[in-house]
Amino acid sequence: MRILVTDGMDKKAMATLREMGHEVVEQFYEPDQLGAALKDFDAVVVRSKTKVRANHIDEAAQGKLKLIIRGGVGVDNIDVAYAESKGITVKNTPRASSRSVAELALAHMLSCARFVSHAGFTMRNGAWEKKTYAKGMELGGKTLGIIGYGRIGGCLGEMCKALGMNVIAYGAHHEPGTTTRDGVPYVTLDELLERSDFVSVHAPAADGPIINAETIAKMKDGVVIINTSRGANLDEAALLEALDSGKVRAAGLDVWAAEPSPNAALYGHPHVSCTPHIGAQTAEAQARIGQEIVEIIKDFAK
Repeated sequence: MRILVTDGMDKKAMATLREMGHEVVEQFYEPDQLGAALKDFDAVVVRSKTKVRANHIDEAAQGKLKLIIRGGVGVDNIDVAYAESKGITVKNTPRASSRSVAELALAHMLSCARFVSHAGFTMRNGAWEKKTYAKGMELGGKTLGIIGYGRIGGCLGEMCKALGMNVIAYGAHHEPGTTTRDGVPYVTLDELLERSDFVSVHAPAADGPIINAETIAKMKDGVVIINTSRGANLDEAALLEALDSGKVRAAGLDVWAAEPSPNAALYGHPHVSCTPHIGAQTAEAQARIGQEIVEIIKDFAK
């Protein structure tokens, strides 16, 4: 197979593909060039940067493209149904980065609880504001509400239970009153919002923001919001207003409505712990993603 890798991939995995006899080309294409380029490849491997839309698929379908692989969990940067209607298979790597993303969500929780991000920033600017950050809080004994209890949400729940947190979950396809595979109770979304000291979002991109002015109003005063899922799941304007009013104590954000984010008011807010969409950016996750891609191509090429 002739395989295009647009957004980077683990070097060992690419070497393995070449040893298997495949031709691997590592090249990013701008949106107006992508469709024509795809016609010359059997498969394409993308991450977050490359968006494979209907117009690209129309061009690609005129050529030899038969497989699109998203190195990661979400596939919202690919028009999946349209690709499959054209006979192009779409796959992803849902298992590989779960722990890395969950650990980053936990890191943001700790940062928000103890002002790690902003306190470090002020120190690097020559300030010693010990009294300003005297009202930190412990995670133990607090309630964490996880919206979307899949692989990543489940991993975060496991870690937070070990820290002594009470964990509850909401899933769009799970009945309140049932429990997750590890015994975490499912509740309604309203109950989760009302009870949680921390709310962490791990759901696929929804039709509209899951965290918006209406849902924030139902939360406890002083809640901490974490989003490492998709930027579209959170209304940034509503969050900013809630941070300014004090309704939301702090937020930990790895994903943004637009990336790179132009929202300096939000990522520069003193109560926001922010990262530039690095949830899966660990050496271990990248190696696992690469291996999953190798396995997908191996099965497809049989």
